[in-house]
Amino acid sequence: MGLFDRLRGDEKPRVAFIGIDGVPYSLLADNRDRFPAFDALATEGTAAEISSIVPPESSACWPALSTGVNPGETGVYGFQDREIGTYETYVPMGREVQATRLWDRVTEANRNATVLNVPVTFPPQRDIQRMVSGFLSPGLDKAAFPEDVRQHLESIEYRIDVNPKLGHEADKTAFIEDAHETLDARFEAFRHYLEEDDWDLFFGVFMTTDRVNHFLFKDYEQNGEYHDEFLEFYEKLDDYIGQIRDLLPDDVTLVVASDHGFTSLEYEVHFNEWLRQEGWLSFDTDSPQELADIADETRAYSFIPGRFYLNLEGREPRGSVPEAEYDDVRDELRGMLESLEGPNGNPVVDRVVDKETAFRGEHDDIAPDLVAIPNNGFDFKSGFKADTEVFDVGPRNGMHSFDDTALIIDDPDAEIEDADLYDIAPTLLELLDIEFKRSAFDGASLV
Repeated sequence: MGLFDRLRGDEKPRVAFIGIDGVPYSLLADNRDRFPAFDALATEGTAAEISSIVPPESSACWPALSTGVNPGETGVYGFQDREIGTYETYVPMGREVQATRLWDRVTEANRNATVLNVPVTFPPQRDIQRMVSGFLSPGLDKAAFPEDVRQHLESIEYRIDVNPKLGHEADKTAFIEDAHETLDARFEAFRHYLEEDDWDLFFGVFMTTDRVNHFLFKDYEQNGEYHDEFLEFYEKLDDYIGQIRDLLPDDVTLVVASDHGFTSLEYEVHFNEWLRQEGWLSFDTDSPQELADIADETRAYSFIPGRFYLNLEGREPRGSVPEAEYDDVRDELRGMLESLEGPNGNPVVDRVVDKETAFRGEHDDIAPDLVAIPNNGFDFKSGFKADTEVFDVGPRNGMHSFDDTALIIDDPDAEIEDADLYDIAPTLLELLDIEFKRSAFDGASLV
């Protein structure tokens, strides 16, 4: 039985959540005439800017959004995390997410969930109705459950992600074409399973928006070469959101949200090179490749985006910072970050957040000691090769932002005020009429 075989009013309320990775609220609000579907959602429902999380990186954001708790509970802080008590690092995947996902709560309530293309969900869970893993999946052949899903997706030329290497080319034509094809196939998959499945929660993510923003956002903000192509891509997304809204029955609430905002990028900041030049980091080899190559005298190192770890005695295997000096050394590093200026004379860092402020939970033992939030225009990198400049310009011209995250709820009674990413999971559960303990979340329901 599919969704549309149900009799309206016979069942409990349902929710369709559509993620639009990295879409800033200002982009939607400033172009209402070009995006009529988003405009209708905002006008007839409730829409506002919300905050992302610390750090505003997709690998950390989507686990936080889908669980309602901070990285100290999810155990995922970014694209790269380190093993406890070692200098070994790993790329967090779905099994590294330690907190309870929203769709698991739905399943535990004897309701059905269909989950498509959510980052950091590989391998796909086999204890929910249907899942296609998203970003970081090695390929569609292993990312889809059950087997008939893979077969259908292959028939519509579905792909996990756009080819980001095309965005590195000076001529973005092939990249833009690939982005459209990826978006088209994603919508077709969403449309099919929205109609095919008997779901209570549909949770699907368009991630191609993030990719387009990384390579074209400055063209949009500063009227560059691909300004029109950027807006044309978003006009197509708007049309797809409108089609999704139109096909949903009356007892389904549509929620659309991004995981972070976006802004133009002027300089990449390679913080491990900065630490090296400032005498805080050194390597025990002439050709360093990884964290394990740092020398014993290293005082601090960095992971993207803007995460800083002291090389602490008793925590790191070859720690050089005595525990008794932790606060003083961390304060010294914080002051250096707060005073750092870019080549254009602008402050690089908006603010520096302590681990105690940003992270709470059973998995905060791998939390960074400090997280630097960038000022607009600066994208924070790390790298362990000691072969670059501190400030550099790469192929990307857009970067993530903590603010300007978007949330739209197709419910005029929702109240989005001083909200953040952690509020989304309890809001969806409230809309689904599924009981939950308020203390289980860092956020609260907005309805």
